[in-house]
Amino acid sequence: MSRTRTALALGLAAAGALSVASVTATAAPAPLAGSTTVTPAGHSFKATLSGKATLKAGSVTVTCTVSVSTGTVPAAPGNQNASGPVSSPISPPTYSSCTSSMPGVTPTVTTSGSWSVSMQNGSPITATMTVPVGGLVVHTTGLATCTVTAAPTAPANVAGAWANGAPPSLTFTNASVPVTVTGGFGCPTSATSSVFNAVYKVTDTTDPAQQITVGP
Repeated sequence: MSRTRTALALGLAAAGALSVASVTATAAPAPLAGSTTVTPAGHSFKATLSGKATLKAGSVTVTCTVSVSTGTVPAAPGNQNASGPVSSPISPPTYSSCTSSMPGVTPTVTTSGSWSVSMQNGSPITATMTVPVGGLVVHTTGLATCTVTAAPTAPANVAGAWANGAPPSLTFTNASVPVTVTGGFGCPTSATSSVFNAVYKVTDTTDPAQQITVGP
C-alpha cells in the first residue's frame, strides 16, 4: 500500500475511533446525585442579606443592601432525599435600599410568585433558587425609565452554594439569570441575561439555638 493510502487509512481509523469514543461518552449515564438531608425537619428559617446584593444587566448595576426571605424545612420524611436535592418553598425575597450605577436613576425591585430553594449535599453543597416567571422586576425612574424582568418566559434556576455554620450561609456568585429589558435611552435593552451576587445568612426561627444544616 502506498504511503498516501496508508496515511489515509490511518486517518480514517483515527476518526472512526474518535467518533466511537464520542458516542460512548455521550451515551454514558450521568452519575446519580447523592443523598441529602436538611435538618431540623419542619423548622422555619429566615434568610437575611449580608452586605449587598447586585444585579447587573448590560452596563447597569442595581445594588440593594436590604433583602429578606423566609421558608420552612419540609417535615419528615420530606426533609430527606436518598438520591437528590431537598426543596423548600420560600417567600419572594424583598429588596430595598437600592441604588443604580446610572447617575440620576432610582431603582425599585418588586418580587412575586412561588419561589423555592433546593439543597444538594456534596462537596461543595449546592443550592438552587428557582425564580418563577416574571418573579422579579426592576423598574427605574429618573433620567432613564427602564424595566428589567427576570425569568421572562420560564422559571429560572439560579445556582448558588450552601455552607453549614453558625449561622449557615447561602451564596450566589456571578449567577446567571435570564432577563428582558425594555425602556428608552440609557436602558440596556440588548441584555438577555444578568449577573446576580449575594450572600444570605440563614437563621432557625423555630428554635434560634439550632442551625439549619444540610448533610447526607
